[in-house]
Amino acid sequence: MTAILDELKERGKTGPYIGGSWSHGAGELAVVDPATEDVLVDIGLAEASDADDAVAAAYEALTPWGATPPRERGEILRRTFEAMRAREEDLAELIVLENGKAYPDALGEVRYAAEFFRWFSEEASRIGGEVRLAPGGDKRIITVRQPVGVSVMITPWNFPAAMATRKIGPALAAGCTAIVKPASDTPLTTLAVVHLMEEAGLPAGVVNVVVAKGSSGVVERMLHDPRVRKLSFTGSTEVGQTLLKVAADQVLNVSMELGGNAPFIVFEDANLDAALEGAMVAKMRNAGEACTAANRFLVHASVVEEFTSMLAGAMGAMKVGPGIDRTTQVGPMINEKSRDDIAQLVQAAVDSGAGVAIGASVPDRRGFFYEPTVLSGVSPDATILDQEIFGPVAPVVSFDSDDEAIAMANDTVHGLISYVYTDDLARGLRTAEAIESGMVGLNRGLVSDPAAPFGGVKQSGIGREGSHEGIEEFLELKYIATTW
Repeated sequence: MTAILDELKERGKTGPYIGGSWSHGAGELAVVDPATEDVLVDIGLAEASDADDAVAAAYEALTPWGATPPRERGEILRRTFEAMRAREEDLAELIVLENGKAYPDALGEVRYAAEFFRWFSEEASRIGGEVRLAPGGDKRIITVRQPVGVSVMITPWNFPAAMATRKIGPALAAGCTAIVKPASDTPLTTLAVVHLMEEAGLPAGVVNVVVAKGSSGVVERMLHDPRVRKLSFTGSTEVGQTLLKVAADQVLNVSMELGGNAPFIVFEDANLDAALEGAMVAKMRNAGEACTAANRFLVHASVVEEFTSMLAGAMGAMKVGPGIDRTTQVGPMINEKSRDDIAQLVQAAVDSGAGVAIGASVPDRRGFFYEPTVLSGVSPDATILDQEIFGPVAPVVSFDSDDEAIAMANDTVHGLISYVYTDDLARGLRTAEAIESGMVGLNRGLVSDPAAPFGGVKQSGIGREGSHEGIEEFLELKYIATTW
């Protein structure tokens, strides 16, 4: 058990956090270690009255928080950044325990997550406006940016620290207050981050946390409260579509980071060693449980056999096991259903004619593990290419021309991220511009950065997180006309 989890338990910080106070909640939720299937802790679940209380607390704190000088708002974020870095090993171990990811991935996530607090601590003082003379000369056009208001944030289980800080950071920097609903599979990391924020001087009501199951109605209750003005959601496209319909009732300001189906294109002129290195990052970071994970490997016919063999060798050499063992490279899937869904996708692909270059099996061990898998000779119309695999599985498809590769890459309702490998920069840029995705890794397997705008097109999302654009999602533009 990690030290920070022991702190939360000893101090009674394993339930709803509302208005600066921790409570036990109305029911209990068992948080399970996916590597052992053991219960880590039972935490308190929120009920309808907690949803009402959280909105009330956030609304009461909104005006004074918005009036707090930007530098002071930023300093709280900065102190939390420093606290997260000081306790990064504790936080990484906590993520490993409740999420299952390998320790190096967990430590990388903590560092990445902390950077959002540092970045937006600096952005808090850079919220701008404009004064200009109207073309007709009859008035001044003044624009100011003001906080959108009480913001509900729903975060996923795969990056429990980073997806929380990527939303909380810009919201607080903008002067908004927040209600965070973490995923029920991984609520402990969010509670730990808020615990550190509290110690860094977070005022009561500025951030509130409610843990609830999706069927509880807590989220719907908050989104129908007229005091709530913003919804920021990260998760599957299917759940995002449902939430958009709920948000429409109050015409909420909405940001959505949804599912992906990332193509990884390897042209015949690519440096295959570099492409393999990028593929291992793009596919196997977090064991493939990422919306940015390479989901479809599109490889030129002249190098497809060589690249498939290289990829199978690298993935087959990865050590599978509990993430708490710091030599582990591939941890378990988040739960039994996720593992079984992956196994079914792979079996369907094999039944349809795909070859197995490596893996394609559930290991005989406790926990929700699945072996790193490479599928060769996958048909372009295979079902697995239409699904977000969310696991350590790499289906490989061959192509013959640039146009064919681009058409295959764009043959999806999603458009979050794409990866392109070629030694011809002009070819790479042409391809990057032709692909329908919000982000492209050109000869890179990792693009995420707090200073870069993260988000997709088509059914992969609305809006951007991170960068200068991230704070804009929590600000509204007001125009003032005046004569002087």
